[in-house]
Amino acid sequence: MVATVLIAIVALIHAYIVVLEMVLWTTPRGRKAFGMSVEKAELTKVLAANQGLYNGFLVAGLAWGLWLAEPGFQIKVFFLACVIVAGLYGAATVSRKILLIQALPAGLALAALLLGV
Repeated sequence: MVATVLIAIVALIHAYIVVLEMVLWTTPRGRKAFGMSVEKAELTKVLAANQGLYNGFLVAGLAWGLWLAEPGFQIKVFFLACVIVAGLYGAATVSRKILLIQALPAGLALAALLLGV
């Protein structure tokens, strides 16, 4: 049960990231979240939408694993691992806060899943 709740939280975090990257990128809220000027946001909005789409695939995979329940174990492991790798890469290349926002929750969810809690 704990793993299911944590996986759902990871999926919701990424759903919010999808909205930030695909819809709110050039708005004050989106610019504040990513620390960008109006000009930079405008120049990068297509790239951000592409990033958002990939985050959407992570959401879809996690939701699929949750929907399958027990038979979705391997799917959940795979997509949580993808989130962890993306979070580690983002923390190394963009901002350390990505480690806390993406990688840590996914790591906790994966640990709970593997421990069967």
